[in-house]
Amino acid sequence: MATVLVQTAASELPRLIARALAGEEIVLTDGPTPVVRLVPVSGQRVRRAPGSMKGRFEVGAVFFEPLPEDELAAWER
Repeated sequence: MATVLVQTAASELPRLIARALAGEEIVLTDGPTPVVRLVPVSGQRVRRAPGSMKGRFEVGAVFFEPLPEDELAAWER
């Protein structure tokens, strides 16, 4: 992953786009803070179908158990 300052990216945008299209992850930063990730737009949208994840994972019984009182209280704040 390459990081580039936003100020630098303004003058190097065509080169950065070419690098992203080649598969490199480019992160633009404002000082030390990452603010934008430059990635190519996918040419094909994948249509989601109901039930397409069936059988790929399992939700255990513990998921359906009531939450402890202290955790419920934290959600109600």
